[in-house]
Amino acid sequence: MMHAGNLLKAIQMYDFYLYDLNLFLDTHPNDRNALAKFNEIKERRKKAVDAYTEKFGPLTADQNNSNDHFYWTDDPWPWERSAN
Repeated sequence: MMHAGNLLKAIQMYDFYLYDLNLFLDTHPNDRNALAKFNEIKERRKKAVDAYTEKFGPLTADQNNSNDHFYWTDDPWPWERSAN
């Protein structure tokens, strides 16, 4: 079972990895290995974000999945959760 802090670190790692691959693909758009890795990391990030959102709530306002309550405004904020 992953804790909020571990999931946030994983998401941040995937964000950095995707950004780095994005920069590489900007100059090497036909590199199939890099594109495959980009798609793999993008899927891993999605799974981590989905797991975080399901267990701890939305990381961004657009991840609010309720028709009854806007959970984005509930405390603590995602970046404050490690302090609690």
